[in-house]
Amino acid sequence: MKIFKTRMSFWQIINMNFGFLGLQYSFGLQQANMSPIYSYLGAEEKNLPYLWLAGPVTGLVLQPIVGALSDNTVTKWGRRTPYFLIGAILCSTCLLIMPHSTSVWMAASTLWILDAANNITQEPYRAFVSDKLDESQHATGFLTQSAFTGLGQTLSYLTPSILIGLGVSKFAVNDRNIPVTTIISFSIGAFISITAILWTLKTTKEAPVERTENNSGPFSVKMIFGEIASAVKNMPRTMKLMIPMMFLSWYAMFIYWIYITKCLSNTVFSNAGITSFRMADILTGQIGAYYNFVAFASAFLLVKLAQKWGAKAVHATCLLLAGIGLFTLPWFHTQALVFIPITGLGLCWASMMGCPYIILAGSIPAERTGIYMGVFNMFIVIPMLLQNVTMPLYYESWLGGDPVNAIMLAGTLMLLAAGATLFIKTQ
Repeated sequence: MKIFKTRMSFWQIINMNFGFLGLQYSFGLQQANMSPIYSYLGAEEKNLPYLWLAGPVTGLVLQPIVGALSDNTVTKWGRRTPYFLIGAILCSTCLLIMPHSTSVWMAASTLWILDAANNITQEPYRAFVSDKLDESQHATGFLTQSAFTGLGQTLSYLTPSILIGLGVSKFAVNDRNIPVTTIISFSIGAFISITAILWTLKTTKEAPVERTENNSGPFSVKMIFGEIASAVKNMPRTMKLMIPMMFLSWYAMFIYWIYITKCLSNTVFSNAGITSFRMADILTGQIGAYYNFVAFASAFLLVKLAQKWGAKAVHATCLLLAGIGLFTLPWFHTQALVFIPITGLGLCWASMMGCPYIILAGSIPAERTGIYMGVFNMFIVIPMLLQNVTMPLYYESWLGGDPVNAIMLAGTLMLLAAGATLFIKTQ
């Protein structure tokens, strides 16, 4: 399969990646709001990881399959873009439904569909960037996605605080105790999700792909799983060496997303009485917006640093800063000061959304980009899945049932991930 590439201008790369704004706005809404939504609906704290299983399970199953399908799809609209559109429509629909959930299990079921929709979009999008750009522009392409990840998630985290600033009561809730600010935020997210993808589809056409024997016939289940098995068996050495780094860092991130609100409730708002969790929920949105803004603002600087020093060195440094920040976060007991350690997490988030893909794209065959991007996502979802399953087993016995200890564990894992990065050998 021959893929035709031309050098793209900076603004063409911006348009190509604009859809990531909508995709990451959706992810940001999940990260900031799913644990609070579950808690408002009556979920027990120790069971929160089980209720987050949707993301890793759907990613584990869907992304390699969608990657294999998109490698072999030939339509007049392109091979990746049909998946963008289908995923965005499903995503927007679920975002409208989610805050109106009437039970924990309705919210969890909606999250399964929402995560499936995001997965249908995400890995073909990663492959789309690799398809369009030659290797000399990979750093710009993938770290531009990091910038839009930071911007999209900044807006999603910050939206409730903006609504409060505009006069919406921070304590107004519906009959299921879901805050009104959350309901409005998810409606805004539904609009942004579909609009951003449509902009990319309008402004950026896929590179033409020659029809060959490999992509001209009908799909079969045997063909799809054969492609996945072959990709895993013939995985490049560089990709294999990335596994420890990916495992440690993503296990840590999922701990952070699940337990940060509970942690802040204990460390910053311990004297706030019955309003402590709601106040911590609002602060979670604000620091989430902050670290994603740091990711947005630093992404283009990381492009220059990655081009000069290499993506591996940049990523190891960012993981180190995140580890220090998360480990020390519980030591800060005022709202203003917690933003200091979170700065390292923002730099790391920008790097996590870009640098591993720069390393990966240089080590995989171009004609199998989709399938390898899907397999690479297993390096993200397997640690997240294991975190969901294992955390309840030791949360009370090893961590004393304390979310503060959980956040410090996340910091420790980030430090170990920084060390593991140094052992990756690039081609």
